[in-house]
Amino acid sequence: MAYNYKDLGLSNTREMFAKANKEHYAVPAFNFNNMEQMQAIVEACAEMGSPVILQCSTGALKYMTKEVVPMLAKAGVDRARALGSDIPVALHLDHGPDLEAVKLAISAGFSSVMIDGSHYDFAKNMEVTKEVVEYAHKFDVTVEGELGVLAGVEDDVVAEHHIYTDPEEVIEFVGNTSVDSLAIAIGTSHGAHKFKPGTNPKLELDVLTKVEEKLPGFPIVLHGSSAVPQKYVEMIKKFGGELKDAIGIPDSELKGAAQSGVAKINVDTDGRLAFTAGVREVFATKPGEFDPRKYLGVAREEMKKYYIEKIKTVFGSEGAYTKAAK
Repeated sequence: MAYNYKDLGLSNTREMFAKANKEHYAVPAFNFNNMEQMQAIVEACAEMGSPVILQCSTGALKYMTKEVVPMLAKAGVDRARALGSDIPVALHLDHGPDLEAVKLAISAGFSSVMIDGSHYDFAKNMEVTKEVVEYAHKFDVTVEGELGVLAGVEDDVVAEHHIYTDPEEVIEFVGNTSVDSLAIAIGTSHGAHKFKPGTNPKLELDVLTKVEEKLPGFPIVLHGSSAVPQKYVEMIKKFGGELKDAIGIPDSELKGAAQSGVAKINVDTDGRLAFTAGVREVFATKPGEFDPRKYLGVAREEMKKYYIEKIKTVFGSEGAYTKAAK
């Protein structure tokens, strides 16, 4: 069955980003893989009065299925409204690999899609991105493109080295493809194992500044922006998990980008860490527990609590829309 995102109560990202750019905050784009994660994301954003982009990778879409994902997204909108919040909710395909993946997502009710042609050369990236834009815009679905390459691993996206975005290419890329937003590479990284402890991760904000000078007011996106909170790394280890020591992007760096021209910041790993820490704590402290509601519910609340704090300290999107009634 095919779905139209408007019938699900979803929004695309066009007006979201225009408001974010005008008011100097970034829209949270949080990945989800199940119902509890969706609930945590929507409830956190509804309570904070923040717009939200529910992100779903091709792997997550396959896991939850194309029949279930649109219903979860609709339920997210309904949950926000039940809480008394009017926040816009978008459903976004993260790292769409090709036009076929985009077509599947749009038929499943996605209101926004990303086409990741960053592994191609510049000309091929433009060609592939333009083809997706022409298709998606027929359905009023917004499109995110990408220039530059982030190192790290996220689902099926794997890259060994960073390739920073060339500010000289952005005008031609955006002009020729008509993308609605552009993901750039300025030092963020995919996955939990971003940087070794003892290093001092910094964003190349001079690259961001140059891109903004070339494309004033255009929505810029940052991928791979998890902070890898040590609290959750230590909780996971304490309760029987194994994780390599790593650190992420400092919140102070991301906050500076959010107050500049960055309209959307992606966070996936942090949510996974918070969720897993919650589950592991229950299993370790209550080994006789077998009711999924008792451990998934704890994980949901841990993830929600973390995202509320992230909205306040990094995104600056708190209160952009009506907050949920308490």
